Amino acid sequence: MTSSPPPLRLARLSLGYRSQEDLAQALNETARSIGLRIAVTKKTIGRWESDSPPWPQADHAQALQALFNRPITELGFSSSRRSTSESTRPQAIRSRETWASRHAGAVPGTLPQSVASDFMSAAAAYRRMYWSVPADRLQQLVATHAALGWDLLEQVPGAGQKLMARAVAETSLLAGRLEFFDLQQPQLAVASFGLALRAAGRADDSLLGAATLAHMAFAPAFANDAEQNDTQSQRLESARESLRGARIFAERGQAGAEMIAWLDAVEAEVETRIGEVRRALELLDHAELVYAEYDPDDAPSPVWLDWFSRARLAGFKGNTQIAAGHGVAARQTLERALTELSVDAIKQRAVLYADLAAAEVLDRNPEKACEHLGQALELLGEHWYATAMDRVRAVRQTLREWDSLSAVRDLDDQLYNWHTMIRSLAT
Repeated sequence: MTSSPPPLRLARLSLGYRSQEDLAQALNETARSIGLRIAVTKKTIGRWESDSPPWPQADHAQALQALFNRPITELGFSSSRRSTSESTRPQAIRSRETWASRHAGAVPGTLPQSVASDFMSAAAAYRRMYWSVPADRLQQLVATHAALGWDLLEQVPGAGQKLMARAVAETSLLAGRLEFFDLQQPQLAVASFGLALRAAGRADDSLLGAATLAHMAFAPAFANDAEQNDTQSQRLESARESLRGARIFAERGQAGAEMIAWLDAVEAEVETRIGEVRRALELLDHAELVYAEYDPDDAPSPVWLDWFSRARLAGFKGNTQIAAGHGVAARQTLERALTELSVDAIKQRAVLYADLAAAEVLDRNPEKACEHLGQALELLGEHWYATAMDRVRAVRQTLREWDSLSAVRDLDDQLYNWHTMIRSLAT
């Protein structure tokens, strides 16, 4: 009879880390995101995935718990090996354990009810900060807040646990958005979305579950084969499965018109990424019909659904129209979106300018394309957004036949200045 695989290996595979080296890299990135400096290697993971893994050092344990969102005793580490391991470490290292890690598994219900409402207030504050605070600084705060909330969840009494779980789900979903769209750290985003889904389940909040599952569709849709060691068909099926789940949860939670329109837009973006442009346009047409029925006074959306609007739906449509080769229609759609977009939506405005540039390239207007790319870069100088920068670079590649134009040379001066290059390498 064969023995079962080590728990850490099963947990690693459940998060999509196919090799020990992948997990080591993810742990190092997670540690940096919560203010730790560690250097986990493939060899370290090998020891941890053995039949009798040694108890990890405190910083390693913190990183493991932050990445997997569970106590390390559920990852195959036996507390009976802890005393030996800790006795050989200097006191300075042992003292760096957090309050949450020392008190994991404490007596349930020992915290006041007010902790849950305080956590939700902080979650709302972080949500508002997203539009103005630099993403790399905010991500560290948000991810740590979500992890702490999950650690403390069992210690919140009674009905406060559901409120606490919703706060964790909202915060971890925001962390995943920061990691995926703003900072291009998909491995961290996968872990954050995983925690958001578990917390939404604890809160029995179907709409938060739907939002999280829809976000989880982005990772396989936007990855390439080299990143995931999967074929395009495998990644497409993974994205579609997440979206099927999102729609089921949305129906279960009686989602309103705005959320249904957003799910249509997300699915359209996934279909656009894999070349199913006709299907994507059908989804966007349906989203527009659904959104026309939206009455925020009659059936308001959840307060956390602040990343979508009619203008943003137009942005989705304009990008798909570009993929379909409809330059004139895309330009009209995107110009309308810019007019309707709120003034504080700087990140999305940068995306729209990059897409407008792509529409101009389709119509062979390189000077106008450069003008719009320059506008996008100016906005990125105020608020960095990796997704927008990706689109700027992609459009620049389509301008190669016009490299000799002064407008293109001026664009390159702006694109490859010190600030932009250093910021690009930092993400």
